[in-house]
Amino acid sequence: MSATGITAEALGARLELRGARLGHRGNPVLDGVDLTVEAGEVLAVVGPSGCGKSTLLRTLAGLLPPLAGTVEQDGTPITGPSADRALVFQDDALLPWRTARSNVELPLAIRASGRRTGGGGGRAQRRLVAEGWLERVGLAAHAQRLPHQLSGGQRQRVQLARALAARPRAVLMDEPFGALDAQTRAEMQDLLVDVLAGTGATVVFVTHDVDEALFLGDRVALPGTGEVLPVPAPRDRAADRTADHAELRRHIIDSL
Repeated sequence: MSATGITAEALGARLELRGARLGHRGNPVLDGVDLTVEAGEVLAVVGPSGCGKSTLLRTLAGLLPPLAGTVEQDGTPITGPSADRALVFQDDALLPWRTARSNVELPLAIRASGRRTGGGGGRAQRRLVAEGWLERVGLAAHAQRLPHQLSGGQRQRVQLARALAARPRAVLMDEPFGALDAQTRAEMQDLLVDVLAGTGATVVFVTHDVDEALFLGDRVALPGTGEVLPVPAPRDRAADRTADHAELRRHIIDSL
């Protein structure tokens, strides 16, 4: 195991919805959803506000039970939140009284207190894992800073490190870079691609930005139409100049 807690055996979760109706009772947002997120893939979910993106994410997280149909992880129904599935929000949700390192250590401490198999380890090990992740997201020098002493982009880096430190099998991201300026947003997109390498984690990334979806996703899901579209390789910012990417981009924009 490395200092970041990543193991070669860490595999992503397979997430599946079949005939699912999603939303609150009396107010369904999506109906008849059939969707499979393969283990280890990055699925970008793109669409305007109100199309059901966040509802889909919260259902996969186990925070919102389906009104009908099935929602499963690796063939087992999702009945509530799980340490296997980490949530990352637009609001970084860091605890303001904890340092960056202490925030990253938090899920490890919770896992250890629950005596989960392969849990968070001892205090020294948790510190080592947290410091390893902060180094990986470029914040090793800021480990002792409190959230109010960090920029918005730095706080999102801490949130990403915190989400991945506990070795989740799926990471569910709800427009995490939406509040950042364009340059910081591009930096965070690049960082996400980099830090996910080797984790094997499945990612469902919700966004309203078509270009972000095309850069990050292996496939793009459109809740409004029910389509799931493969993204041509390579994952490169220059790829948007190719005919295949341009055609896919036009199709997604037209569908919105």
